[in-house]
Amino acid sequence: MPKLRVLIADDHSFVREGARQLIASQSDMEIVAEAEGGNAVISLARELRPDIAVLDISMPDLNGLDLIVLLKRVSPATLVVVLSFHQEPMMVRRAMSGGARGFVVKSAPVTELLDAIRVVSTGHTYLSSRIDRDSVYALADSIDQMDAAKPYDLLTEREQQVFRLVVQGKSSQQIGEVLCISIRTVEKHRAAVLHKLGVKDAVGLMRCAMRLGVLNADD
Repeated sequence: MPKLRVLIADDHSFVREGARQLIASQSDMEIVAEAEGGNAVISLARELRPDIAVLDISMPDLNGLDLIVLLKRVSPATLVVVLSFHQEPMMVRRAMSGGARGFVVKSAPVTELLDAIRVVSTGHTYLSSRIDRDSVYALADSIDQMDAAKPYDLLTEREQQVFRLVVQGKSSQQIGEVLCISIRTVEKHRAAVLHKLGVKDAVGLMRCAMRLGVLNADD
C-alpha cells in the first residue's frame, strides 16, 4: 500500500524537525518536503502534489488561512492539517471553513498529529482534544444562522485575502507579490474592503479583524 506523502510547513525549525522524525518513523507515511514559509509551500505543492500538508497558521510571508485557500488551488487533492499553538474556536472555524480537514494544537500529545493525518486521509475531519468542540460547533451554527449579508461575507475571496494581509502589516507591493497581482489591483481590492466593512483606515481594519477573529492579539 502506498505511503501517505506529507509536506510539513512551520517557521520554527524545532517543530519541523520533531514532526519530521515522528512522521518518518511511521511505516505508512513519508516526508516529501519541508518549508518554513507559505510561498515555499505553494511552490513545493505545485511540484510534488503531496497527499497531506501539515501547516502552521502563523508564518512569516503568508498567513496560514490564506495559504490553505491558495494551496487548494495549486494542488486540489492535497488535504490540509493545521498544526498550531492557536486553539480559539473562531480560529479553528476559519481554518476549517477555508478548507482545512484537520486541526491539531501543538500542546496536544504528539500522537494526535499522526491520528489527524490518518483520519483526514480517509476523508474525515479531525479536531484536537485540546479544542473546545462544542464552542466550535456552536460558532458554526451561529455563523450559519447569521444574515448572509454580514459585511465580511460580502467580501470576495480575493478581498478577504487582501484584508488579512493588510492587517498583518503587509504593504501593497508585498501583497501583490504574495497574490501575484499588480499594486493597482491590490489598491482596488483594499478600497473595496474599506467600503464593504464600513471603516476608513488601517486602524479600523485592525479593530474589525480582531472582532471577527481574523487576527489575534498575539499575532
